[in-house]
Parts: sequence; C-alpha cells; structure tokens
Amino acid sequence: MNINDLRTDLALEKAQTIEKNRPLPEGIEMIEKSIMGLKITDVKVSSSEAAREIGKPKGRYLTLESPGRMDYRPSSFDEWADCLKEGLKTMLEKSKKVLVVGLGNAEVTPDSLGPKVCSKILATRHLKENAPELMSEGLGEVSAISPGVMGQTGIEAQELIKSVCEAIQPDALIAVDALACCDVRHLGRTIQLTDTGISPGSGVLNARKELSIATVGRKCIAVGVPTIADTGSGDDLMMVTPRTVDKLVACTAELIASALNSALHPGLGREEIEALMG
Repeated sequence: MNINDLRTDLALEKAQTIEKNRPLPEGIEMIEKSIMGLKITDVKVSSSEAAREIGKPKGRYLTLESPGRMDYRPSSFDEWADCLKEGLKTMLEKSKKVLVVGLGNAEVTPDSLGPKVCSKILATRHLKENAPELMSEGLGEVSAISPGVMGQTGIEAQELIKSVCEAIQPDALIAVDALACCDVRHLGRTIQLTDTGISPGSGVLNARKELSIATVGRKCIAVGVPTIADTGSGDDLMMVTPRTVDKLVACTAELIASALNSALHPGLGREEIEALMG
C-alpha cells in the first residue's frame, strides 16, 4: 500500500505502517514511553525526504493513547491533562498571545470536538483593554473562535482565521479538530498534538486550506482526537464512528480544554480556572 493512500490524520499510524515492513527511514524518529497509564509516542520528522515518504509535514507529532476509549472522565484526568499541557508548553515556547480555533461543525457530533473545546476556553484578550487591573503575569492573553464550516458560512475557515490573525496579531494559533484514523484501536483513545499545523479534512481525503506558519504567518499547533475510523476496502470502504461518540466528544473536549487553559494561564490553578469559567 502507498503510505499516502492511508485515510488517517495520525502520523503514528503512518509510521507504524512503514515499520511493519522495514525499519523507519532516516529522518523519522519514534520514541515511546508510559506515564500514568498513558502510552506516549513522540514521532519526529526531520527531513523533506522523510516527510514525503510518510506523507506528513516536517515537525513533531506527540500522541497520547489511553488504555480504553475516553467515553467517561478517567480517574487520572488531572494527570492526563498535565501530560498534554506539558507537550503544549514545549510547542508554544514563549508565545504570550494565543488564538484558539475550534474547527468543525458543532451540529454534527463526530465533528463537534473543536467547537466544544472552544466553548470551554478562558478567553482574556478583552481584559487588557477593558479591565487591565485584572491582568496578571500568570494570565495569558487568549482569544477563541469557532469559524464553522464552509457549508454553513460559504467561507473557508482559513480565510476567516487569517483575517482574525491580521486583526489581533497572536504569537501562535492552536487549532482543535476531530480527526480520522485507519485503525479502530485508535478510535476515541488517542490525542495527537503537532507543531505542523493542520489541513482540515485531510484524513478523509477532503482537505480544506491548511493552517500553518506558511499560510497564516505564525506558529500553528494542532490538537485532535480520532472520532471516525476508515474500515473495509474497495466498494466496501466506509467511515465509522462509535455509538457513544457524544460521550467521547464531551469527555475529550473537557480534557483538551483543561490542558489548554492550564498551559495558557500558568498563574492559575485548575480550580481557579473552573471557577472563572462559571
């Protein structure tokens, strides 16, 4: 199989597919470890040749896999959120002003992860002008938008996001989106974090205009969870989603939002953030 024919957003799946047949080529590194029940895989693509071979842009792809599907809040919720937060912090580096973008269609459950996360983000950019006394060193300057999908707005999400970036000049953009996988074992169990940006819909071969440093002029980080999986072959090819996808999206949205809020507002504890969110 041509690696670029795989209908998946997960760099991990593409790397594993290559590794089944031969050693990973030079320029692709994959390191695994376990923390608090999570399997963490760090895939780094460091050359243009390796990027072409794996069908993913050069950069880092950090994958967190839970033991089971994340339909319910895990007992290790805080620890898992902290693992994701630490990965985010390494990719954000010294970014102070951040725009969080919730990609997807809020009215279609498997595609609603981005908007749900966006609704849980503690946005603070407005405080700098309207209530500067509330700003503190540990409070980030954060904005959040859900641009919808082109079928609803008639506008490419990238076009809306570029306009917002030009207006507010964030240091970095974090895009959250539902993903596709080709191995059902990753369905609802995996969170992928990457510093390469995102091409919405690429996992199902329906790519929209990408969000990357090349297209929006600033660092682009992408976070997502596979909510649909590619199964079958030939005429029987189909995309499936778990019947509990509503619980899956709700739980993973809470987990991702908690990690984002903690990373973007380092001076606030989780309970303080929850209190401010009401």
